[in-house]
Amino acid sequence: MHFAEGIERAVIAGRIPDACTIREVVEESAERLGERGVRRHTGFLEAELAGLGPLAALAVREGVTDILVNGSGETWADRGAGLERVPDHDFESAEHVRRFAVRLAGVSGRRLDDAQPWVDGLLPGAVRLHAILPPLAAGGTCVSLRLLRRDAVRLADLQAAGMCTPGEAIRLGRLVREREAFVVTGGTGAGKTTLLAALLGEVDANERIVVVEDVLEMPLNRGHVVRLQARAPNVEGHGGVSLVDLVRQALRMRPDRLVVGEVRGAEVRELLQALNTGHEGGCATLHANKPADVPARLEALGALAGMSPAAVRAQVATALKTVVHVARTPAGRRVVAIADL
Repeated sequence: MHFAEGIERAVIAGRIPDACTIREVVEESAERLGERGVRRHTGFLEAELAGLGPLAALAVREGVTDILVNGSGETWADRGAGLERVPDHDFESAEHVRRFAVRLAGVSGRRLDDAQPWVDGLLPGAVRLHAILPPLAAGGTCVSLRLLRRDAVRLADLQAAGMCTPGEAIRLGRLVREREAFVVTGGTGAGKTTLLAALLGEVDANERIVVVEDVLEMPLNRGHVVRLQARAPNVEGHGGVSLVDLVRQALRMRPDRLVVGEVRGAEVRELLQALNTGHEGGCATLHANKPADVPARLEALGALAGMSPAAVRAQVATALKTVVHVARTPAGRRVVAIADL
């Protein structure tokens, strides 16, 4: 029996390819392999199938934040200076990439097949997974891995790393202590989640923080934190739980601070209503090119929730006070503006 095929059958059947599943598959050939062979193959498959396999060595290189695999097998990585090719980690074929993506989806507890051709999930070791299959991805299966911070950072750490100046750190700390409602904005990979996590690290440990995210990724491991994660619908289109649903549930959980990991849809209505009804100190991240774009972005998101531009502006005027904008610069990720709305 081909072990990879056995693991793939287990994944399709809904089992996560953890150490127990891998050993069971290998032991089906125990008579042929012998005890030593079972141990050797089990160890190899655990490394290849329960982890990042051919990308494991790349993932532990210093500074790597993103790994991208294209359908043909080409591998790219971001080590802080933009994407660059890493041909020594290329895959053998498009089929190899597809098998790899299916296994990672299984490790994250999600499903990836022709009936569910894309997946968002979180892998062990704080790695965010996205994969999409052909024919939606015309050139073959594409895999995107975001290596998240495992350790909680503090504002002082970001100041020491040069992400913000001492004066900006004082202003940001005061923003948290005075329970201002704010959004952290910026482009993809600019450091929005890292900065928001650092600001939440300044919250009093007795305050109850309820965090709502599409996929759990914010590095928070101190204080009174409750985390809620959205769920995609199954292949029949049932069982989905949206950020709108979770924000509504979070408001019933007595949060001292409501946090939305990334506002990108109709949940903006629930967030603005919460910030206007006594939930001070709430915050979120938002994709925007510059602070001046934030009102238009909020209006566009509000339209998805059936809100008129005038209604959005009225809610924002009394709910949000500050925009903290971050960007990737030649010198690294930096806070480039702290602006009042």
